[in-house]
Amino acid sequence: MTVGVIGAGAWGTALAIAATRGGADVVLWSYDGEYMHFDDVVMPDNIRVTANMAELRKCGGWLVVVPAAFFRETIRRAREFYNDAPVIICTKGGESASGQFMSEILRAELPECREYGVLSGPQFAAEVARSMPTGSTLAGTCAARAAGHAALGMALCLSDSDDVIGAEICGVGKNAVALICGYATAMYGENQRAMIFTHAWREVVNIGLAIGANIDTFFDLCGIGDLFLSATSTTSRNFSAGMAIANGRPPVGTVEGIYALDALIRRARTHNVDVPVLMEMHKKLKI
Repeated sequence: MTVGVIGAGAWGTALAIAATRGGADVVLWSYDGEYMHFDDVVMPDNIRVTANMAELRKCGGWLVVVPAAFFRETIRRAREFYNDAPVIICTKGGESASGQFMSEILRAELPECREYGVLSGPQFAAEVARSMPTGSTLAGTCAARAAGHAALGMALCLSDSDDVIGAEICGVGKNAVALICGYATAMYGENQRAMIFTHAWREVVNIGLAIGANIDTFFDLCGIGDLFLSATSTTSRNFSAGMAIANGRPPVGTVEGIYALDALIRRARTHNVDVPVLMEMHKKLKI
């Protein structure tokens, strides 16, 4: 099997390396032909890094791993090279301008794709690149899940689900709550931080239930597992970004939690869900 990985940042590169452990060849696309280098990790020979999207045509499955802010544009560019392969969305986040999740954007921009899924769970990219154990929720159609297992089942412990929107709201929500927790760690006492954390996640769950997510999904790897990892560690980019904003410093790199907060609040308004904590923290964290 040849796997196409679209996006060569830390997570995309880590997933490309992980896919080779099951014997797959990988086409790793990046807009500039560059990829993330991890200390003490040798890039496998069966990964081809390219800036030419046409090479994705020969792939039996796509993993899309670009930031949420660039997801729509990237799918539009990739559409002419689509070959009916299953698509696994590995981007966690929401589109700030529309409030849409990545699966909704995929259906709008690549309507011919019938087999798609979402990969979401508690992983730091560097640990995956170094073969350290971890797991993830793989939500989607049967064919998409089969492709995901074929590509990544030797490297990740995968928990199957058909709750795509639930897995996505968990990924969006954990980014937002991790950002909030980083801010709260720098600004408040531990009691207050715990209170804010609890109420913020409850609001995320309420939004999810309003749009049809399964409550059990919030207790899976994509839910409580990813939330625990991202909202308690300085290795988390969103947690670190929240701390930086609280201390008056600009955050480093793409802060998915900002876009996530925008998307959550938009969705809450659409479905008449009360989210006072997310609203208040959005005002404090807006860059």
